[in-house]
Amino acid sequence: MKFQYGVFLSMFFILVSCDQKESSKQQVAQNVVVASATNYGGFDSPEKWGEHLVTVSGCHDCHSPKKVTANGVEFDSSRLLSGHPSEMPPPQADRKFIEKNNYILTSDLTAWLGPWGVSFAANLTADETGTGNWKEEQFMNAIRKGYSKGLPGLRPLLDPMPWKIYRNMTDPELKAIFAYLKTTKPIHNIVPQPIPPVIASTRS
Repeated sequence: MKFQYGVFLSMFFILVSCDQKESSKQQVAQNVVVASATNYGGFDSPEKWGEHLVTVSGCHDCHSPKKVTANGVEFDSSRLLSGHPSEMPPPQADRKFIEKNNYILTSDLTAWLGPWGVSFAANLTADETGTGNWKEEQFMNAIRKGYSKGLPGLRPLLDPMPWKIYRNMTDPELKAIFAYLKTTKPIHNIVPQPIPPVIASTRS
């Protein structure tokens, strides 16, 4: 009887020990998931977090061409984040008057005319004509310091790009956005170079 009781106790402690180990493993796994979600803004990967940040930060408003549908103006899903279409002409207007008094933009919101001249929304996709060849450091410099292509010595980013607001993002946020951009569909689109303001050229 004592032998059977001893065997029972041994089996009981073994089962309890196994159960505790399994619970411990599950807790560790759960902690890893929670930690990852915390590190990635509540998302399960930096790419997903970056996609969310791109969406809520309004990047599509300028960098994604638009099309008119039965539901109104919508983003062209075939050209998301590809910038100003190379075949589309810049805004047509009395540039001197507009540069002095106001600003206008193309119907798809990818090109702007104002006191800075004419600026075109950049291609942000993973294509070589976009950010495909960029290094993470370039992207950080573009947003933090306002360098075109993130390279010192190149022209500054032009209005209406609100980089002076976006530079307040944290390093993890900017890195997540860059990680997401690297996963986007590569769209070959050579965005035109900006056009200097007419007023400045007439003064020189």
